[in-house]
Amino acid sequence: MTERVSSPQAGTADRGALAALLLGAVLVGASPIFVRLSELGPMATAFYRPFLAIPVLALWMAADRRNDPATRRPVSRGDFLRLLLAGAFFAGDLAFWHLSILHTSVANATLFANFAPIFVTLAAWLLFAHRVTRLYLAGMALALAGAALLAGGSLVDQPGNLLGDFFGIVTAMFLASYILAISRLRAGFSAATTMTWSSIGTAAVLLPVAWIMGEDLIAVTPYGWAMLVGLALLSHAMGQGLIAYALAHLRPGFSSVGLLLEPVAAAILAWIILFEAVTPWQAAGGAVILWGIYLARRGSR
Repeated sequence: MTERVSSPQAGTADRGALAALLLGAVLVGASPIFVRLSELGPMATAFYRPFLAIPVLALWMAADRRNDPATRRPVSRGDFLRLLLAGAFFAGDLAFWHLSILHTSVANATLFANFAPIFVTLAAWLLFAHRVTRLYLAGMALALAGAALLAGGSLVDQPGNLLGDFFGIVTAMFLASYILAISRLRAGFSAATTMTWSSIGTAAVLLPVAWIMGEDLIAVTPYGWAMLVGLALLSHAMGQGLIAYALAHLRPGFSSVGLLLEPVAAAILAWIILFEAVTPWQAAGGAVILWGIYLARRGSR
């Protein structure tokens, strides 16, 4: 990756992108709560996450183009295919993550989904010749160790969670593919355009999956719809939108490490809303994750 020129403007942009990444991670960290509280099955819930966000994202894209008419639009078949493929990767991420949430704890589901930094770092090095520093690798390893502490040792104490944990690892592979795809797309398209078209791709994949699995597609109460709308607007439109913005300014490897803030937010919210206990080891794990993110940030500059 080309080194950035150090300047006050670049530093301000990087700080803004870092803030967007971390806030986006917190908002996405709330998504397991909405999934747990949803009246629908995991695939139907996953489908509504991008589908209900599309109108909001389309308005954002239209406003973006009015403010900057020079904003690049997808015009070729290749443009649309790349945008929709990113959405397909995210569909795999959501499908397996939602299955994981139903078969293991919220903290574990988010933890294994966020093993993505390993896959992102390897792929960025092998495919795009991105260089990594020892400090970045140390920060990534520390953050992953903190995530393991946060998981609370379910592989030993709760062997029934193994299937959900496996689904979480598959999620990480799809999430890594999505992060790399969005990072490359953001070199040419705005965050609004990238999010709108990739969300269409995500919804297009998840709708037939939910139908094939025989899940109900209509929530029966206002509460059920409120959970779906909250998931779509807070976790997808706002959370993923902020992450997509940040990926234009931050290295994908570090961004994937920064997203390890998600299990911290998920565990705290699960403690508050779902009454899932947070042990001292899990609290220590959250602190270690934050320290690892800090070191990875320093090592990725």
